[in-house]
Amino acid sequence: MEGRDGVTQAWDLSQASWQWGDMETESRKFKILVVDDEPTNLKLLYGVLHHEYILVFARNADEMLRHAADGPDLILLDVMMPEMDGYEACARLKADPATRDIPVIFVTARVQIEDEVRGLEVGAVDYLTKPIQGGVVRARIKTHLQLQQALRIIQRQNEELRTAARLRDDVEQIVRHDLKGPLNAIIGMPGALIAEWQLDEERARSLQIIEDAGFRMLEMINRSLDLYKMERGSYVVTAVPVDLLMVVRRILSELNRLLHFKKMTMQIRVQGHPPAELERFEVMGEELLCHSMLSNLLKNGVEASPRGGSLVVDLAVVDGMARIRVINTGSVPQGIRDTFFDKFVTSGKSHGVGLGTYSARLIAMTLGGTIQLDCSREGETVIEIGLRVAG
Repeated sequence: MEGRDGVTQAWDLSQASWQWGDMETESRKFKILVVDDEPTNLKLLYGVLHHEYILVFARNADEMLRHAADGPDLILLDVMMPEMDGYEACARLKADPATRDIPVIFVTARVQIEDEVRGLEVGAVDYLTKPIQGGVVRARIKTHLQLQQALRIIQRQNEELRTAARLRDDVEQIVRHDLKGPLNAIIGMPGALIAEWQLDEERARSLQIIEDAGFRMLEMINRSLDLYKMERGSYVVTAVPVDLLMVVRRILSELNRLLHFKKMTMQIRVQGHPPAELERFEVMGEELLCHSMLSNLLKNGVEASPRGGSLVVDLAVVDGMARIRVINTGSVPQGIRDTFFDKFVTSGKSHGVGLGTYSARLIAMTLGGTIQLDCSREGETVIEIGLRVAG
């Protein structure tokens, strides 16, 4: 029947369930499902809660499970009921993905500690004993509804973050694809012009610089998404033998102008000796990853060295592992030694963003290797990398 102020009420025990709610404010109220086989208890809880909440009532577990499918915000559940008790009913709720997140509060005459423990073990968030205290019931319900609201907000925010991450990946892939188009001409034309025009050595070298810059830009585009995957541990390495000696020579050639400008000496050693012309030093990895890692470290080494300093790349096999040491004159400032490989750590570079050594560490770890900083000698910085030897 309908009472005054638009409040729907029903107490006919022949009905399967009862529901009260202010029809004008129903959409703004939380819905609570109250489950008890005693009408007296239902009336008592109605008196305590009906001003604040929409109430749906069920007399047994079967009715509760049907109403739970409609998504109440919280369930008040009696333990002692015919056919199926509250413990089993709660366990069934928690076993169903559609209802497992609904908070359940037991309201029962069972006061033994083992009863409360069992209730919490089957998934209830709280346990109230009869006779109930109205203020306590309202306070507990308010607390758990606020927690449930906070959880839903967090879940929604997490989903928004996942959507944003997927969108970022899609946009980045599109940008990577679109950037590669113009690079085809930058990379392809210099070689064609050198071959067609029979240029002298100086002009050919200028075009070669353009071609090298194009390849470096292509590598940066390819690496951008890969570094993101490495941070999350989802990058899959396709390991093949990589000639590090060839990689180092290529990088030092790219750094030749900077080395010359700073009047620095440069040396490569393999097992303590200058390498032969056709000598190889192979590790297991990916060539682009190795190039990016060593390029960052060598460039940093040159930039951090004083004018007239030196740069040494020492390659050796020690205890079955490839050991790569980048040694440059100059010391790492004391204040950043402990965070040298962390993200955004930099010192003394007006345009530095602090990603070079961070990227190098990330790549070394992705390749299954190690990397460490050694500042034990005054005026000298050593970065040592360990990688698997090929073969």
